[in-house]
Amino acid sequence: MSKRLLNLGCGRRFHADWENVDFVALAPAIKAHDLRQGIPYGDESFDVVYHSHLLEHFPKKTAPLFLRECRRVLKREGVIRIAVPDLEKIARAYLEAFEKASQGVPTWKEKYDWMMLELYDQAVRERSGGACFDYLRSDPVPNWDYILERAGAEAVAARDAARAEHGIQVAQRAGFGDKWGYVFRNLGQVLRNKLKLAVLSDYEREALELGKFRRQGEIHQWMYDSYSLARLLIEVDFSSPQRCEPTESQIPNWATYCLDSEIDGAIYKPDSMYMEAVKS
Repeated sequence: MSKRLLNLGCGRRFHADWENVDFVALAPAIKAHDLRQGIPYGDESFDVVYHSHLLEHFPKKTAPLFLRECRRVLKREGVIRIAVPDLEKIARAYLEAFEKASQGVPTWKEKYDWMMLELYDQAVRERSGGACFDYLRSDPVPNWDYILERAGAEAVAARDAARAEHGIQVAQRAGFGDKWGYVFRNLGQVLRNKLKLAVLSDYEREALELGKFRRQGEIHQWMYDSYSLARLLIEVDFSSPQRCEPTESQIPNWATYCLDSEIDGAIYKPDSMYMEAVKS
């Protein structure tokens, strides 16, 4: 009997052998669901649960609740695989860039600038794409080879999105027709919201818009290293957490799905940390 496989927060990286779920369905093979409201499957439904660069978008206090949901839908002895930005690797790269830039070593000033963005921008930005997109719009991008080494294929996608006419929001969200359909179906509520906004000060409107942006899912809410992620997995009753390589896994035929790697073996997000654990 084939194993049941669940890919959460899949974005554009999914496989037909998996059940693929994300907040917005970017393809017919993806089920749209707000994962903040739980995972839309019954207890012990899957042999494997996988998510990549999703956990860091949950606030620290709700991350355990989400991982318990992952455990709930896993069968006994099922495997969870998680990929997140690697705080330890980022911190070490930042310190190297800091030291060499401070010493005036050629090219390291630009590497330092990038590492500051990699470390902080997605946690503090106030608009989609943030300062990273401003940096990637440069032509040429300073020290592009260094960025490509750190971020892999994702760096190419981010650069292309940054340079696109409408940026990341058009690439990641549903069409404008949906917006106007909502307006016509809910005209009364829309007008009431407009009236509420009209009585706010400029500062209050700005604060409201910023709050809405920071709650929509783009912001990184926390960071993990191998120690903190393993500790969290044990805390929510997974066992045997182990760090692994992008193409290494307990999941049969893992590399053939090309979720953490490309067909040619290139790593999709080289700045990631990968960890697996078991529901015992």
